[in-house]
Amino acid sequence: MNVKEIIKLMRPKQWIKNSFVFAAIIFSGNLLNISILKNNISTFIIFCLTSSFVYVLNDIIDIEKDRCHPEKKNRPLASGKVSKVQGIVLNIMLFIVVVILGLSLNYKILAVCIFYMVMNILYSFKLKNVVIIDVMIITLGFVLRVQSGSIATQVNLSPWLILCTILLSLFLALNKRKSEIKMLKGDSSKHRAILKEYSIELIDNMLGIITPSIFIAYCLYTFSSVQSSNMMCTIAFVLYGIFRYQYLMEKKNIGKKPEDIFTEDIPFLINIVLWVISVLVIIYFKL
Repeated sequence: MNVKEIIKLMRPKQWIKNSFVFAAIIFSGNLLNISILKNNISTFIIFCLTSSFVYVLNDIIDIEKDRCHPEKKNRPLASGKVSKVQGIVLNIMLFIVVVILGLSLNYKILAVCIFYMVMNILYSFKLKNVVIIDVMIITLGFVLRVQSGSIATQVNLSPWLILCTILLSLFLALNKRKSEIKMLKGDSSKHRAILKEYSIELIDNMLGIITPSIFIAYCLYTFSSVQSSNMMCTIAFVLYGIFRYQYLMEKKNIGKKPEDIFTEDIPFLINIVLWVISVLVIIYFKL
């Protein structure tokens, strides 16, 4: 068994998406509460394993299509470095571990993870081919991450932050579709059937609604923040992040893998780090 390829199959690089689990503990001011932090870290680990279950399942289902894709053909299953049987066994093990860890932590968090799995099974077999619903499913996945963190922290997040999560995930999902269309060009629908229902013009129109909405929603959150009115100082980082992402999409077309931005674009990474530091300083130093 090729352990390296097994790990690659679980896509640890994409676990960064599960950092949304920490939204509740950070914005509620409970990050320094060790017991709550432990719950959040455990929730993060469970969601990483849950998302890996989904990634492996998708690769098993799409193994033949992936072999014809210019990039996905190098994935462990599509390339044959990991057998389909090994992939199935790995997924069974991931499911068992998620259930055991979930039951030991909080049954509500386990329920969220199971719902996430079921939703993505439906997505893999049917919903990924339903226009608009496909990107909304991706969006709901991010909301579930935030919700699991909220359960672990035992606090309710601001509705504005929930809205920001919804809009941001839609922004990322639509840009991913746009990037796939641009990369695959005329063959896009052969690799992902739903892409025939989209066009760059349609996606740009959708983004024309989503993009300013993200900025406005975040502004409204900072205006009404219970932490400090100084949260408004972080607006500049959000605006720059949106503009930088759009620039990278148009000039480098890297939106097909949003997680790559954190390793490939230093200005974007620096902006995220500065935003996080600013938020932490404002919330935890009571500025």
